[in-house]
Amino acid sequence: QVPLVESGGGLVQAGGSLTLSCAASDHTLSPYAMGWFRQAPAKEREFVAGISRNGLSSGHTDSVQGRFIISRDIAKNMVFLRVISLKPEDTALYYCGAARTGFTERYFINPKEYDYWGQGTQVTVSS
Repeated sequence: QVPLVESGGGLVQAGGSLTLSCAASDHTLSPYAMGWFRQAPAKEREFVAGISRNGLSSGHTDSVQGRFIISRDIAKNMVFLRVISLKPEDTALYYCGAARTGFTERYFINPKEYDYWGQGTQVTVSS
């Protein structure tokens, strides 16, 4: 088991920004590609952003392009999601996921590829 802990969510006004963090105490994240997903009430969990093991490859879903940026600090063993220009439709529970892989420059969009998940951090955007 790799216990992932997300933090940084909150209530913000439309147009605001947040930085979400994901950490794994006592476990290295180096064998894992990482991803951020979100789930709004009555909706499926959806891919937001993914990043490869070495941090050199990343991708974001179309609806957040230019507003969200995923990054990872390998030395600090953490993954981040910087979110700006938030919209009410971004309101959701945001999850961090870890996908064990032998590929250093791949990230994954399908949640079924992920082995571990955190409990989520809530982001609520008011209009």
